[in-house]
Amino acid sequence: MTIYNPHQQEVSKRINENADLAKWTDWRWHIRNAVRSVSGFEKLTGIRFPDEDRVAYERTIETFPLSITPYYLSLIDPRDYQNDPVFRQAFPSVRELDIAPADMADPLHEDVDSPAPGITHRYPDRALFHVSNLCSMYCRHCTRKRKVGDDGHIPGREELEQGLAYIRATPQVRDVILSGGDPLMLPDETIDWLLWSLSKIEHVEIVRIGTRMPVVLPYRITDDLTRIIKQYHPVWLNTHFNHPREITRSAKVALRRLADAGVPLGNQSVLLAGVNDCPRIMRTLVRSLVKNRVRPYYLYQCDLSEGLSHFRTPVGKGIEIIESLVGHTSGFARPTYVIDAPGGGGKVPVMPNYVISWGTNKVVLRNYEGVITTYTEPDCYQATVCDRNCRDCDLQLQEDGADEYRAVGVEKLLADWDETSSLTPMENERHIRRVANEEGVDDA
Repeated sequence: MTIYNPHQQEVSKRINENADLAKWTDWRWHIRNAVRSVSGFEKLTGIRFPDEDRVAYERTIETFPLSITPYYLSLIDPRDYQNDPVFRQAFPSVRELDIAPADMADPLHEDVDSPAPGITHRYPDRALFHVSNLCSMYCRHCTRKRKVGDDGHIPGREELEQGLAYIRATPQVRDVILSGGDPLMLPDETIDWLLWSLSKIEHVEIVRIGTRMPVVLPYRITDDLTRIIKQYHPVWLNTHFNHPREITRSAKVALRRLADAGVPLGNQSVLLAGVNDCPRIMRTLVRSLVKNRVRPYYLYQCDLSEGLSHFRTPVGKGIEIIESLVGHTSGFARPTYVIDAPGGGGKVPVMPNYVISWGTNKVVLRNYEGVITTYTEPDCYQATVCDRNCRDCDLQLQEDGADEYRAVGVEKLLADWDETSSLTPMENERHIRRVANEEGVDDA
């Protein structure tokens, strides 16, 4: 048995005085013994909350349920729990009941963009497949607080088949992201069946798994699970480390097991006030991740989900953090800072501005040190005009199906083959008057 943290042994004993400590590495044991009440948390940690706080916490979890694995709970420092980054991510705050005016139950419009049970199809070539509503640990900053933890709605095979049917019938979907909840809460045989089913769909080129198990329950990453995943490559896995404290020796073992099985690993952090809104913390985190063969992928601005206002930082804090990484650590160790746009607008990159000015022949740039320099534009660039005829193009892509690709947004304005010269919002008053006039209605 591997117990690295003395507090882990104490937690294990408090769960069951006669427990075989070897059970600590059994992920199912952690699920069965997950902490789901304030009193259970107090019993295992030795922390005693004031009566007033206990009542407030219990009122919070009536709306947003509590679940903490014994493993993740063992990472909390009870001597300074109120400032502990693990505690803040795992334990309820009464501030979760404060619904700000800008808060939304479904800020990303995932339900609106759902053409089939379990499917969110927002981007042209990829689809999100919600295969579980359960997690081993309910993050207090979860963007899907509206549905995660809903024991009354756990997708069965019939519902999952409906999602698979949509993917089969939608040939533009080449990338499927298994999400939840946490997909790794499913039994091995269900994961095997899902990956097998997706592998039989010819136009699905890659599958991604979004899971927090390497962070909150690394023992779920078993040899059996990695053998299953290895059968269906290319399978990518994105996890969710938010603080260096979470990269324990047990977590490193799980990451090594996945990487050795050929699984490309990425990490999606969320910028959280009081947890990781510090350039030094984030720099330590990304460096620790790449040491363990995990590439920092996204740094998310905290979403506008209900009850998360106490976690949100100004966007300027995220830009400050990215500024502290550019030039100070390897490029592949730097995540892309994004705001997942409310209303289903997708991920919008937000970066420091390194272009100072732009003339006819030169671009004026600054680097991370503040050095200002210029880049001279080419004198004789001959653009390749695209007419969508890839077969006869000098660039020799020679790809069939170019007409299946449809440009949208700003890309459409830049496209040679499209005559669109402007994009006008549907609710633009001038446009509405123009349409009305064209229909013979005097709207003056």
